[in-house]
Amino acid sequence: MNVWLAVLLTALEAYLLGSLCFGIIFTRLFIHKDIREFGSGSAGMTNVLRAVGAVPGALTGLGDFVKGAAAIILGRFIFSSAFLDPYLGGYLAALCALLGHLFPLYFGFKGGKGVMITAGILLVLNPWLLLIVGLVFIAVFAASRIVSLSSISAAASLPLANLALAFMTDSEKLFSTLFALVMGALVIYMHRSNIRRLRAGEEKKIVIKKKESE
Repeated sequence: MNVWLAVLLTALEAYLLGSLCFGIIFTRLFIHKDIREFGSGSAGMTNVLRAVGAVPGALTGLGDFVKGAAAIILGRFIFSSAFLDPYLGGYLAALCALLGHLFPLYFGFKGGKGVMITAGILLVLNPWLLLIVGLVFIAVFAASRIVSLSSISAAASLPLANLALAFMTDSEKLFSTLFALVMGALVIYMHRSNIRRLRAGEEKKIVIKKKESE
């Protein structure tokens, strides 16, 4: 397998995997409607959770997470088969999978906002990076109860956390940090409508309702 064939196959498999928007798939299975017609119009886990229910929401999150991880594993395998650096294959697959999720081929190029698939990608690329940005998400959510703000904060922390880890482990800094910057910027860009609502004080919080005693 030559270099260009490996690049093409990796980009293709990752984009097609990313294009499997499980929010759309599970919403159609559960209520036979398009999730993009509800709430924020996103095909992501939070919108499915609010509009359809806990089970399809959880399945959406799991599916998006797994496809991100699977795309990286396949990309590394293809690059290894062509005697190329598997880590470069992982980075290429990560970007193409995220683009597939944001702009899915099968669903009119309108998908989710990239949070759960990015988490799946980071699990394979750098679990420590996932841990750090995950802790940022949890901390912001605990303080605000706003998923979008937590997601934006985690995405913004991605390049900074990557750079810090690169210095600590003495690994390659420029390429991985630029990649993290692009990934984080894409996720933040997809939250632009949420940013407008946050600035206007109109973004909804996740409220855990307690059952009233009978």
